[in-house]
Parts: sequence; structure tokens; C-alpha cells
Amino acid sequence: MAIFERYMLRGAVASAAFAFAASSAAAFTACQVTDVGGIDDKGFNQTAWKGITDAQTEMGIEGRFLESQAETDYEANLNSLVAAECDLIVTVGFLLGDATAAAAAANPDQKLTIVDFAYDPTIPNVLGQVFATDQAAFMAGYLAAGMTQTGILGTFGGINIPPVTIFMDGFVAGANYYNAQKGTDVTVLGWNPESREGLFTNNFESLDDGRVFAQNLYDEGADIVMPVAGPVGLGSAALADELGTEELKIIGVDADQTQTDPEKAHVYLTSVLKRMDATVKGAIAAAMDGSFEGGVIVGTLENDGVGLAPFHSFDDAVPADLKAELEAIRAGIIDGSINVGG
Repeated sequence: MAIFERYMLRGAVASAAFAFAASSAAAFTACQVTDVGGIDDKGFNQTAWKGITDAQTEMGIEGRFLESQAETDYEANLNSLVAAECDLIVTVGFLLGDATAAAAAANPDQKLTIVDFAYDPTIPNVLGQVFATDQAAFMAGYLAAGMTQTGILGTFGGINIPPVTIFMDGFVAGANYYNAQKGTDVTVLGWNPESREGLFTNNFESLDDGRVFAQNLYDEGADIVMPVAGPVGLGSAALADELGTEELKIIGVDADQTQTDPEKAHVYLTSVLKRMDATVKGAIAAAMDGSFEGGVIVGTLENDGVGLAPFHSFDDAVPADLKAELEAIRAGIIDGSINVGG
């Protein structure tokens, strides 16, 4: 059984087991250190926090968080939560990798789990959570290639780091796969998987940058854009709302953006899901039942750790044959007959 699945199953069992053990659960505290996007970033910080709030509802735990305003806050926030005697500390984001490792080494009895980072070698008291988002992004790239009217797609990232570029890799590979299958020549602007160069805002906060980068891609002909930059993508959605979805559609990342950005729900063709809430809740359940151990959880299409959100308002616009092809691609990725590495 996959590690991710093992923790997911533990979470389901723990939900029932701890429902009648509120007195014990009430003493358990899960604490989160956010990256700079903030707890309500409409993306990975918020999705990870949902894992804690779900555990509050289902398991009766306590939850706390500290927001990082800058990278210099990571160490101080971690030290504060260690001092507060949190039972499990959740750190969110690749950029917290060094600070989390340092806290783990200084406090070997402290249980930690980090989203978007895997240590090699693993750390005994840290559970890394990583996600094969290139698998779901591959499907998004194929979908976008099948839906574009201009033959040009676009993507951009927040920072050139692996948890960002893995989305972009998959997106480009999916579009290329569509071209190979259909004999088309759909182009993706914004990322070159070979040179590892592309468009990056160098932040995860500026909605203005999201608008500007999407505008530039639109000006170059892109009619579907996938921002991989947390709240920055909300600026791209605002532009699509103004231009109209006949001109520009957005593909969200991390969470179903129709739910986290409901006012602009109509601009999202789909979202590439990274189900951090489930892995965080599973890690909490394991810490509560005593089975927590360091290592790595990998979320994939096969274990529902990643996926595509529903098409929502575009459901009727996506042709039935394209939907069927996407299901076949999903099956092919799972059985290994389709290589998302392009």
C-alpha cells in the first residue's frame, strides 16, 4: 500500500476512533507555519490549513498558526511553536525546508511535517509531503490544447523552484502529447522544460503581477493561461473576467479555484489539485494514534493525492470525446503506459 494511502486510511479510521475520545483529542494541538502568502492565500497555505480545521471538526483537536511575512520569519515562528509545545508542527512550502530541518535537529522529540519538501536522507521526526502534480498538470495541458482557439497557451510561476516548475513541466508535456496525438502545433509560452527557463514573478503575493504576466501572454496570443504562483493568479483571473472567457480562460492550481475565488469562478476552465488537506489530516491522525514516523508521502493520480477539478461552468463546452480522452490519459498515467516526462 502506498505511503500516502496508508496515511489517508489512518485518517479515515482515526476520524471515527477519535469521535468518542474528545477528552484525549482536546489535548492534541496541531500548529502551522505558513509561507509568505498567508493563511488565506487561496492556495497551498490555505489548503494545508484546511487539513487542520478538518481535524478540528472531525477529531476535536486544537489548531494554531503563525504567518510568515518574510523568509526571515521562518525560524522564529518554528521556535515559537516548539516552545508552545505543539504536538505536531506543519510547515508549508519548499522554502521552509532548511528551517524545518534545523528545528527538527534541535528538537528531536518534536514531530513535524512539511508540505512540498522531501529530505534525502529522510529525517526521523519529519514527514515530507510531496505531490506528483505533473501528472494532473499533464491532463490540464492536454485539456487546454484541446480547448484553445488560438493554438497558443501560457504559463508562469511565482519562483523557479521544483514545487512550482513541476506544474509547468506537466502542462507543457500534456500539450505536446496532444500535438503528437492530433498532429497539431499548439504552443506553450512561459516555460522551457529543457533550459529550465521561463516567466516568474519572483513572488507569491502581487495580484498586479498576476494581471501583468497574464496580459503579456494574452498579448502574445495565449487564450488559456495557468499561473503557478499562489494568490498572484487571482490577478490573472481578474484580467480574464474583464476580457471575457472567449478571450482568456484560467487554469488554477493547488485548490479548486472556483471554490476559493468564487467571484471569478466562471473564468476557471479547471484547476490542478494538490490535496494537501488530506495529507495534513492524515499526518495529524498518525501523530495522534502513535504511528507517526519520518519519511515521505507522495500524492499521485492513483491515490487521489493530485487530480483535476470539475469543469464547472465549462462542462458543456468541453467536448465529450475530449473528456473521454482525458479519462484514458489518467488511466495511462496510472498504469505507466503514458510518461508525463514528455
